[in-house]
Amino acid sequence: MSKVTVVGAGNVGATCANVLVTNQVAGEVVLIDIKEGLAEGKAMDIMQTANILGTNTRLTGVTNDYSKTAGSDVVVITSGIPRKPGMTREELIGVNAGIVKSVTDSILKYSPDATIICVSNPMDTMTYLIHKTSGLPKNRIIGMGGALDSARFKYFLSNALNANVTEVEGIVIGGHGDTTMIPLKRYAAYRGLPVSELLDAETLDKVAADTMVGGATLTKLLGTSAWYAPGAGAAQVVGAILHDQKKLIPCSALLEGEYGEKDLCIGVPCLLGRGGIEKIVEFDLNDEEKALFAKSAAAVHATNEALKDVL
Repeated sequence: MSKVTVVGAGNVGATCANVLVTNQVAGEVVLIDIKEGLAEGKAMDIMQTANILGTNTRLTGVTNDYSKTAGSDVVVITSGIPRKPGMTREELIGVNAGIVKSVTDSILKYSPDATIICVSNPMDTMTYLIHKTSGLPKNRIIGMGGALDSARFKYFLSNALNANVTEVEGIVIGGHGDTTMIPLKRYAAYRGLPVSELLDAETLDKVAADTMVGGATLTKLLGTSAWYAPGAGAAQVVGAILHDQKKLIPCSALLEGEYGEKDLCIGVPCLLGRGGIEKIVEFDLNDEEKALFAKSAAAVHATNEALKDVL
């Protein structure tokens, strides 16, 4: 029976756990948080829907006892402080780096063979931190951001097309940030047709711009970070791994020459399966896209410099 741990019972972590349970992605899910009673309460609430929804996954809430997470196949780390209006993801680095490092150490003590999915912001830099401190092979450390950014891209594309969102394809690469992500407009499609043949350039540019500030837009509206789509995005990555789905999902992965970059975690198309990141797929970028990716990579490298006090 597969086992998943979700660290952090805040909005994103609880949503991820709820999607894992309702979709029966794993046989057992553990939700853990440092705050007394929070994970237990949310787990109880979610499990009280099991009979109503006809789900069989078992969810347990735990307060800061990592021994209960032992033997996890996949661990989702959502812990850390969320963004507030006007706050950038990068401004979270000082606090969240210490949290993510501590959580990673605790998880690996009991689940040394787990695959780790990082959701905590700034996501690319936190994923890089796990690479530098955990000793895990690179295929077992995955940053979730590209899955969320691509889902947002497809949402805005479907609205512009007045189309069913499940029939729209779109992919976002680059850093998981308002100024660093790159919606690949040239590869966007609707039922096999290039979106560029269905939408004018101005509309397509607006779709891309709305995607890039998608997180900030929600933070302004909600007063805190979004949670439904981020939680579902993390659960999607978990499902692709546990069920060996061989899905192509953009994720933050450690690059070692791919896309012309090294020693960097950044969003790229990844083939996900039981082995975690089984392949990094290199799209044929044009000169404009290459320049945007290089600029995005430089920004993520700069953010990573703030980890010097932690590493």
